[in-house]
Amino acid sequence: MGSSFISLGECMVELSDQGGGLYRRGFAGDTFNTAWYARRILPKTWSVSYGSCIGADAASGEMRAFMEAGGIDTKALRVIPDQTVGLYMISLDQGERSFSYWRSQSAARCLADDPAWLQATLAGCDVIYFSGITLAILSPEGRAALCAALAEARRQGTMIAFDTNLRPRLWEDHATMQTGIMAGAAVADIILPSFDEEQILFEGATASDTIARYRAAGAHIIALKDGAGDVQLWDEAGGVRVLPCRPVDHVVDSTAAGDSFGAAFVANVAQGCSLEEAALAAMQLAGQVIQYRGALVPQIFKGEK
Repeated sequence: MGSSFISLGECMVELSDQGGGLYRRGFAGDTFNTAWYARRILPKTWSVSYGSCIGADAASGEMRAFMEAGGIDTKALRVIPDQTVGLYMISLDQGERSFSYWRSQSAARCLADDPAWLQATLAGCDVIYFSGITLAILSPEGRAALCAALAEARRQGTMIAFDTNLRPRLWEDHATMQTGIMAGAAVADIILPSFDEEQILFEGATASDTIARYRAAGAHIIALKDGAGDVQLWDEAGGVRVLPCRPVDHVVDSTAAGDSFGAAFVANVAQGCSLEEAALAAMQLAGQVIQYRGALVPQIFKGEK
């Protein structure tokens, strides 16, 4: 029998900087990027799907077609006729990106508004992946509903992976952001925080503080990223260990570095690899992704069957 991986969140129309004032239209978003990379990493015996809400307009239809063309199952997309999909634009400065967003009519904000649909969508999944952005775009009631559904899936044996991916502007205030991130962590087996974001989320946090905090929240596995720095891993069996960074000489665009890392790490752990093997594969993939423009980099996989 095959296994199933579902990623939850918001996919958006992406305008990526191509230089010279030109932009390329695509479709991307943190958890969708992870699903896209996971599809290319996991064996064909695995299904990879994306759970979200879209509209009934042309842009939403094109997004669905794009997902399907990339091998991603779209049965977990719920259509909300009077909504559409969000849009974001990437601006680059020496490889570092900043974002401008237009998402007020984004249907993905309704992801958790139908608890029965959500429960049915998650039932029987082997791996569920979500992020801090998934939580941030929802209403307080939606966050609670999503975390409750994830907690139930976890009780049924599903592996839950959570990238804390922080976007402070999406949250009502700092205290709500802290509470929301920790609520997501409390329902996750695998937690993927970023150290620079942890220092924003919990001022003065050290790497040890971060690992201790998510251990206390109930994590079974933690992979603490630090940009171009080392990765710190923790699980109950091995404690904390540090994997040295793998420097990249030519960074073009850091978009989706964390998303691709999460895809490779979780996909490898789900297949029984050690944390060290999973992290090395994740670092290698992320190091390749940041040498190209845009979130999704098919060039990396050309020549593979």
